[in-house]
Amino acid sequence: MANLITRNIPNTLTCCNLISGCIATVFALCGDTKLALLWIVMGAVFDFFDGMSARLFSVSSPIGKELDSLADDVTFGVAPAAIVFNQLSILEYPSVLAPVSAYVPYFAFVMAAFSAIRLAKFNLDTRQTTSFIGLPTPANALFWGSLLVSQSDFIESSPLMILALLVMVCISSWLMVSEIPMFALKFKQWGWKGNELRYSFIIFSVLMIVWLGLLESFWVIIAWYFIISCIDDLIVASKKK
Repeated sequence: MANLITRNIPNTLTCCNLISGCIATVFALCGDTKLALLWIVMGAVFDFFDGMSARLFSVSSPIGKELDSLADDVTFGVAPAAIVFNQLSILEYPSVLAPVSAYVPYFAFVMAAFSAIRLAKFNLDTRQTTSFIGLPTPANALFWGSLLVSQSDFIESSPLMILALLVMVCISSWLMVSEIPMFALKFKQWGWKGNELRYSFIIFSVLMIVWLGLLESFWVIIAWYFIISCIDDLIVASKKK
């Protein structure tokens, strides 16, 4: 009986992630961006613990891996795309885009498609066991949710922000499938040496959360994560030369 329970804990947590993503999508389409982001965060918590429990109980399986990717695409692909869709639906459009204003918001779901591609690549890419190549889907989802929660007034201040959002959707979609190396918060040992980048990032994240608030800080944290990943990659490349 105990084995039956432990064997199903990871998949149960993954399903909780999937359900969180579905709820987030509903709130996003209803225009409640803050609650949508909160449920994405809940999904990220379940996503963290499903992998941890699978390793703890040594019960990882091919089914669990496929289920995890499906849940992640809903929570970190469809849900943030729905948030962007809602934002694009309520913005004032410049005259040049007015004839197609009813169709433009659907472009947001391109991000969901690229999230699926990103997850499929991750499952097959043996290079991503200790770090990431391309922007992780949870990071992308948290960036978009937090940006539209905290900066909605600024985004709605000008019709030109429509174009900015569309360009940003293209950039974030590309980043997820790009070959840009990005560090992961995976510790081989807990000492400072060798983990300077990770600990510095954690300290920065805590400071931003204290300063801006939990949900409002994610977009700054993720933007900084991308920047320092690129800087670290350049430093490593220069050392190899």
